[in-house]
Amino acid sequence: MLRLGIRDRFLVYDNLEKCLKIVESRRNTCSVGIVSRIKKGWGCDSTLRSNCLIDSTALYAVAIQKQNRRLLSTSTINEVRKTCLYDLHVEKQGKIVNFAGWLMPVQYQDTITVSHLHTRTLTSLFDVGHMLQTRVSGKDAGEYLESLTTCDLKNLNKGAATLTIFTNEKGGILDDLIITKDDEDKYFLVSNAGRRDEDSQLLLERQKDFKEVGKNVFVDFLEPLQQGLIALQGPTAATVLQSLVNFDLQTLKFMYSVKTEILGSRIRISRCGYTGEDGFEISVPAKDAINLVEKLLENPDVKLAGLGARDSLRLEAGLCLYGNDIDENTTPIEAALTWLVAKRRRTEANFPGAQQILSQIKTGVTKKRVGLLLGQGPPARQGASILTPEGERVGSVTSGGPSPTLGRPIAMGYLPPDWAHNGSGVLIEIRGKTYKATVSKMPFVKTNYYTAK
Repeated sequence: MLRLGIRDRFLVYDNLEKCLKIVESRRNTCSVGIVSRIKKGWGCDSTLRSNCLIDSTALYAVAIQKQNRRLLSTSTINEVRKTCLYDLHVEKQGKIVNFAGWLMPVQYQDTITVSHLHTRTLTSLFDVGHMLQTRVSGKDAGEYLESLTTCDLKNLNKGAATLTIFTNEKGGILDDLIITKDDEDKYFLVSNAGRRDEDSQLLLERQKDFKEVGKNVFVDFLEPLQQGLIALQGPTAATVLQSLVNFDLQTLKFMYSVKTEILGSRIRISRCGYTGEDGFEISVPAKDAINLVEKLLENPDVKLAGLGARDSLRLEAGLCLYGNDIDENTTPIEAALTWLVAKRRRTEANFPGAQQILSQIKTGVTKKRVGLLLGQGPPARQGASILTPEGERVGSVTSGGPSPTLGRPIAMGYLPPDWAHNGSGVLIEIRGKTYKATVSKMPFVKTNYYTAK
């Protein structure tokens, strides 16, 4: 699910323009596709190694600076917060940036490419404690949550989770979130850090509406300094975690959750993540979080990873970033997320924006989210124009960057239906030049979610 929202200012890098010129002129000297070479430090030649676009903290920061300014339009530096793992990030030499109003590591000593490929081959540990964790309970809790979203909680199994969206009356996406059904009257929500204030207000206002008509709903927002959330992601994540739990993780399928105990701490383990790999999100009391992380890091397969790798991993997996790929003016149909509108909910048509969304399902849309594969040119970033081969502007890029796994740039964007077919050839304008791209299926890299099959 989408979990990135960048805010506030980054450090000023005096040599940014120089870095960009070096990267563009020497982009072919950087190899990001061979894990063994990168582990040995051979990912780039000695003069370029610190300037490879996927590896440079400075360039990564600048690439997200536009959304950074947008999301912080009503915030100040004094509002910056910390997760319960902040001291550990500093101790482990994490490079700290302001992320959605939180001080978070963009990377550690390893480059973003190394962290990315480590996640694809072994296991990485991410701090996602800035996300909004919410408990909703009461006999009318299911009805309450369905009044805000497009999911079918009535037919969701106990212990199962579903990705869903908050929608507005125009069918636009207010946020994406995961809802876990603990029982018929108990639910656990995880939503985006960058939409914390908006989501909290939405939930509280609807709770007030329900209480005014005598319905029973309780909403409990978990304080990040009291409750942490960590993501353990990668093909060996289950093996790593199995040594610490007393039940068989093979029985826990993708998008299911269980409450259990680790190292004497009562926790929640959900089999999900934002990387396309098998993995888990672990909700743990803050007082026990550092101890759990340190224990996990004792396994040689596990390394800490930051926001840079998290973003490149989610892009390869074709997952949306709120504020870039989806927003209040984008419907789930336009975003190629029609599957988030549950069959029963389509029949009942009782969710916000149902009329617009159902109309689009029936008659189609004027734009559609697509994947884009580029050649050996520079990466396309948010806002880059997508052109027809004749040079007519028909769309724009919403997310983009280098793919360490594929060794080439990838992107997502919106195109009219006539140009949204897989294999369609388009041009992307990047810094005044045009580069060929091909509309592609997503995910760009095959996902490895655990389905127990």
